[in-house]
Amino acid sequence: MAEKKNRALVIGNIRAEVPLIQGGMGVGISLSGLAGAVAAQGGIGVISTAQIGFREPDFDDHPIEANLRAIGQEIRKAREIAGGGIIGVNIMVATRYYERYVKAAIDSGVDLIISGAGLPMKLPELAGDSQTKLAPIVSSLKSAEVIFKYWLKKYDRLPDLVVIEGPRAGGHLGFKMEELQEIDDAAYDEEIRKIMARVGEYGAAHGREIPVVVAGGVYERKDMDHYLEMGAAGVQVATRFVTTYECDAPMAYKQAYLDAKEEDIVIVKSPVGMPGRAILNPFMKKAREGRIPHGKCHLCVSTCKPDETPYCITDALVNAAVGNVDQALLFCGSNAYRAHKLEHVKDIMDEFR
Repeated sequence: MAEKKNRALVIGNIRAEVPLIQGGMGVGISLSGLAGAVAAQGGIGVISTAQIGFREPDFDDHPIEANLRAIGQEIRKAREIAGGGIIGVNIMVATRYYERYVKAAIDSGVDLIISGAGLPMKLPELAGDSQTKLAPIVSSLKSAEVIFKYWLKKYDRLPDLVVIEGPRAGGHLGFKMEELQEIDDAAYDEEIRKIMARVGEYGAAHGREIPVVVAGGVYERKDMDHYLEMGAAGVQVATRFVTTYECDAPMAYKQAYLDAKEEDIVIVKSPVGMPGRAILNPFMKKAREGRIPHGKCHLCVSTCKPDETPYCITDALVNAAVGNVDQALLFCGSNAYRAHKLEHVKDIMDEFR
């Protein structure tokens, strides 16, 4: 019996032969190395713009300028690795000076912008008539409806792609803390079906097909097959790619995943104002006990109040990106404990091909 071949993920005039988007992970976890490698294998590689310029020499004094410069640099480097593959960026709506990040990515010719951690209401205005595809991240039918109605009324525009991010994802989550304590996968599958049906109705009404990609807890081929059978056009995978040779994270970060047990993966409170999923390490234990002093503000997110924040999320995530993992916030998806060895991106992509 011939092996089943997936259909490609088609977003307007761009086509990924493997219906897989590699999820954006910041700070510094998914940069040009990982994104380029995934794109070269027929998926969509995604660079996280969160404090992307942390390695720039002027980051401490001019973080915004450093970040905007690094966006272009990383997109160019990813393109060289990708060999014609598709490169996207993930830009959090909560990012301070969000508009400037979007424009920097578009000016660099990025193929796709995925945007969550808030509702990307102004994204079509910022994108203008560029060819860059726009993909909001939603976690509920309600948030999808708000975006679709607003984009149509204000801009006469529909999303090119919708990413549904479920409660098993890593990093910041679009759910209330209590919703993450007892996750009912079957109930959330129903929510996914409702969102996909509504997106389909909007697309049909405007003579377009709007692909929907499901994220959160997708770790192996059978997870993707489950969502494809439900009607999704593809999946977004992040955690699985952290423990690859090509991932931009330092080995100490990857080792934290390899060492993690299921009980080490917890829901944490983030200074961004949203719950998140991370590995319980010395830093998070200390953060639970009280406020951790921090230095200079690096202007990361608009929702942070530096004088009140329990810890500086930039400091915590940059520590992760440079390998100082005991003083770091180690974001991860619910399946991080399943990683037991380093893999090559190609091997993972062949599994999902």
